[in-house]
Amino acid sequence: MKKRIAFATCVQLGLSCIEEIYRIGGNLDLLITLNDDKSRNKSGRIYLDDIANVHNAPLLKINNINDQEVISALEDYEIDWLFIIGWSQIAKKDVLNTPTHGCIGMHPTLLPIGRGRAAIPWAIIKGLKKTGVTMFKLDEGVDTGDIIGQETIELNHNTTAKVLYEDVNKMHITLISNYWDKIVNNKVELTKQDDSKATEWPGRKPEDGEILSSMTMEEADNLVRAVTHPYPGAFYINEKNTFRIWSAKTQKNGGTIKLNDGYLTPIDYEIEGLS
Repeated sequence: MKKRIAFATCVQLGLSCIEEIYRIGGNLDLLITLNDDKSRNKSGRIYLDDIANVHNAPLLKINNINDQEVISALEDYEIDWLFIIGWSQIAKKDVLNTPTHGCIGMHPTLLPIGRGRAAIPWAIIKGLKKTGVTMFKLDEGVDTGDIIGQETIELNHNTTAKVLYEDVNKMHITLISNYWDKIVNNKVELTKQDDSKATEWPGRKPEDGEILSSMTMEEADNLVRAVTHPYPGAFYINEKNTFRIWSAKTQKNGGTIKLNDGYLTPIDYEIEGLS
């Protein structure tokens, strides 16, 4: 007997997964999203009304994933698996345990590497040669659950946050396509994470995008590419202005911004006057 599946999301990564489920002939028994007035300015914020209407899927709008109405809905629709994708609220034990088999999440790193926040910027800032997306069973920890599947993404010195986000979106779709049948037919194989290899990445704030003269060319270049659109952008402050930098090049001699081992020259940038 095929499993009954629910899906909770409020961002494009989740919508892409939902669209892929329907594209491959799958079905969702319940859709869950935030109330319309919540997180309007969240990066990638989407609404599920249209896709729910097209596929005649029940749609529950909520304030918090841990609300009693979520648990009640999961029970009423006899949900076996709940996907929670791109959701900033941490699902607590009661929600995790309500679906018959549990909850499934995705994280844009090759877990156990990069547990935590800001995975896309950090992968570029750290100069990684590869990252990826992991589908895993949610538990009460932060990105610590058993792995269902992973897909790898190659990085190079031209990779920007926008490009990596697009690649992450594609890998969400690929993972859904690859594992959907196993999920609905109860053939999921779980692999425990190797905690000895785990790393944790902290959250980032806009002010963390400042370019400092003590940085190397590599560090400055990585930072610019890591926090460009859709993020707030890197910035450099001199005596008069703040330069908001969306793209730049590095060079050993004759650039605009002096660094530890060379120069950074903005290509796409804005000048913000200081009062």
